[in-house]
Amino acid sequence: MERALLSELLGWKAKNERKPLLVDGARQTGKTYLLQTLLGQSFERVLRIDFLESPDMAQAFAGSLTPEEVLSNIELLTGQVFHPQTDLLIFDEIGECPRAVTSLKYFAEQAPHLFLAASGSNIGLLNTFPVGKVEQYNLRPLTFREFLVAANEPVLLKAYDNEVNSAAAHTKLFDMLTDYYFTGGMPEAVSTWFQMADQSIVERVKAVTRIHADLVSGYVRDFGKYSGKVDAGLIESVFRAVPSQLAAVVDESVKRFKFKNVHERKSRYQELESGITWLEKCRLVLKNYPVEGHPRSPLMPYRKENMVKLFLMDVGVLNHMLGISYKEIKQQKYEYKGYVAENFVQQELVAMGIDPTFSWNDARAEIEFIATDQAGNVIPLEVKSGTRTRAKSLQSYIEKCNPTKTIKLTGTQGSLLQETRHLVYPLYYTAHAARRHLLS
Repeated sequence: MERALLSELLGWKAKNERKPLLVDGARQTGKTYLLQTLLGQSFERVLRIDFLESPDMAQAFAGSLTPEEVLSNIELLTGQVFHPQTDLLIFDEIGECPRAVTSLKYFAEQAPHLFLAASGSNIGLLNTFPVGKVEQYNLRPLTFREFLVAANEPVLLKAYDNEVNSAAAHTKLFDMLTDYYFTGGMPEAVSTWFQMADQSIVERVKAVTRIHADLVSGYVRDFGKYSGKVDAGLIESVFRAVPSQLAAVVDESVKRFKFKNVHERKSRYQELESGITWLEKCRLVLKNYPVEGHPRSPLMPYRKENMVKLFLMDVGVLNHMLGISYKEIKQQKYEYKGYVAENFVQQELVAMGIDPTFSWNDARAEIEFIATDQAGNVIPLEVKSGTRTRAKSLQSYIEKCNPTKTIKLTGTQGSLLQETRHLVYPLYYTAHAARRHLLS
């Protein structure tokens, strides 16, 4: 299973001097696999310290935090010799050991030649953090392209990479997209789905469903373990309200998150803010900010924290929490459920670094996403999950804001004609549309 982030990490390795690497991400997104297996294969040896599995390793940081002292202690505790010139040292679940987090500052300043990588699923919750002393990346669930890589279908991946626009490619890619809607991008779910390709669809669905159930249970347990001063019950209430509120939309765009009736005796943003922030810091929810009027670059000043849309970090977990079956997805009965496609687009954009995202609404019109391109133009992205692609809202946006170009993401084959101002892409090419028209 390949991860696109690996190229960035190999660039880190190639530097003459480097800060410690820190990979943040939600629980079970594959951080350990990325560092130990994928990055680790480019080193002679990997020495991995997991502070969750081996809390006694905190002894290595009990005294001085100089790299020389820490490395000596690690060698004594593990019985393994570490060679700084050729080996990779990994501090896994580093958030479990606050002094290990502090030590990153000293490694950055005193041992820039050393290959030190750290990871954690609760990095955003740390009270102290070595700002400016680490090279930080966020690992998200697998994107749709990474899902195609895991499928091990090189011809289909080639068609995707080349943006092939044919009926044959559309049939295959849209079929894969609906599989992705079910499995999502959590590595274990994706790996199991393809490893069981020779078994019955019933068994494959059962296995992935069980993985999703375990993931949700694990997240809920983490609420109690890592909530700190935040009410764990409030965190869970917000977490479960995200999919239920998304599903409340029938044939319209996702609405702003409603604070009323989410948690007992709380009905305002200020009362739910701690739970929302906790989930965002742990990468479990994604934010989108609605903008009114005539938006201009930069979009960030339009952001209002108490006016926000919330998406789940993974479309597979979303469908699991809503009880949407694989059969229902494949039979296209979800076509009216535009929120599934919106959640997918949100994930793809965030994985490309467009975070947070923004949307637009006026009296009777809504555009699911707006984003600025490299020239500062605000580009609307309309999402149409099914084959009905008439977009009254997009026409309204054009009349009121006169954008330099528009992008429509649909369940159809699209056109991909680049000479027109009004572009139509199939949903599975969301990343291509963003890369071509927003990031280049």
